[in-house]
Amino acid sequence: MAYSERIKALLRGASEFSRVKIRLKDGSTLEGLILPRPEVGDPDVLLVKLENGYNAGVHIERIQSIEVLGKYEPPKVEVPSYGTVVSTKGTGGRVRFVATGGTIMSRVDYVTGAVYPSFSLEDLYLMYPELRELASIEMVNLMSIFSEDMTPTRWSAIADEACKAFNEGVVGVVVLHGTDTMHYTAAALAFALRSAPGPVVLVGAQRSSDRPSSDSFENLYAATLVASQASFAESVVAMHENTSDGVIAVHRGVRVRKMHTSRRDAFISINHEPIARVLTKEGKLIMNTSDYKGRGQLECSTRFDDKVALIKYYPGMSSEILDYLVDKGYHGIVIEGTGFGHVGEWLLKPIARAIELGIPIVISSQTIFGRVNLNVYRRGVELLRAGVIPSEDMHPETAFVKLSWVLANTSRDINEVRRLMLTPLAYEISQRTRPIDYIVKPSAPKY
Repeated sequence: MAYSERIKALLRGASEFSRVKIRLKDGSTLEGLILPRPEVGDPDVLLVKLENGYNAGVHIERIQSIEVLGKYEPPKVEVPSYGTVVSTKGTGGRVRFVATGGTIMSRVDYVTGAVYPSFSLEDLYLMYPELRELASIEMVNLMSIFSEDMTPTRWSAIADEACKAFNEGVVGVVVLHGTDTMHYTAAALAFALRSAPGPVVLVGAQRSSDRPSSDSFENLYAATLVASQASFAESVVAMHENTSDGVIAVHRGVRVRKMHTSRRDAFISINHEPIARVLTKEGKLIMNTSDYKGRGQLECSTRFDDKVALIKYYPGMSSEILDYLVDKGYHGIVIEGTGFGHVGEWLLKPIARAIELGIPIVISSQTIFGRVNLNVYRRGVELLRAGVIPSEDMHPETAFVKLSWVLANTSRDINEVRRLMLTPLAYEISQRTRPIDYIVKPSAPKY
């Protein structure tokens, strides 16, 4: 334990998760489990999970004595070897789950409050036997990471695994993913798999599978149904459309964005409506459009450039930020501008310098909804003259992912980059942006 020597001496050999009674100098007592000390904080403060579930920090100067009552052993969770495909026979075609981590594949030890990964296909079938009625499920434990630890290199690994699964004859792929960066990965897979024999469905959970309020079952059920039965073959995200159960929205990977930290209906489609919905009680997939990529031959281009930056313009933003990225050898930059896509006048010269050096600058809008239009105001015209690439109606994260993919799969010729960035490849660009009241339905979340 990383507690101070004073704390360790007082504990007299007790370890993490020992159950103790702490007598304080004011005469009161506390009972609970000793928790590991976080990396930051006062090493003279002992952390204890109390019987009521709350955590308490007690400074050593307040402690009279500590009595050890026993030891709690957290559950041992066995995780299959990475890369091993396990399968169980069910009804219908083969659907492969690619596990990358996240709340959807975790459970809580309510005694300690710790969250543990659980990547057992057997566990899934025990919790969700209905999945057997949809498909023969296979699972590969590709990685076990926090969503915020996702990288372009890991996008490539997931895309490679999806391509491998399709080459081995599956009808659909379900990627189990943490929600915080799931929309980045969904966009990445949309570009990496230009054509596929089936859908790639990303799915997550805002609450772990063992909680009564968990959204994981309906999300996973809908994702499996889409992967096995949908006529389209695109990268999509399947998550709750409302806070209540019954309807799962299926969002295009290049259009979806997480818009709330904790709500079940955190994901919505930007500048577009969901491609489909799943009515979970009826087990029905309802299409919202007939314009989609159908199941076809596999075409994979899974590389991404990790030297691309996404930065947000703010009032007074220093030009040194752009200069730094250029001097550090970044290959492309996406700037979230204001409104139609504007930045301060003092950034015009460093932007022009970057473009002259062959570094594409893409302008998006931090308003999220709407379309970049650099022809309305003078600043936009000045940016166009400098050579920036407008992101049309892509939201910033999709523009960032697309630029990363384009740079990794071309010679980085700036004219070719411009052409591809302005060409719709996976429904990420619409010729006409739809009004917001058409996109945000009465049943959809209002933020």
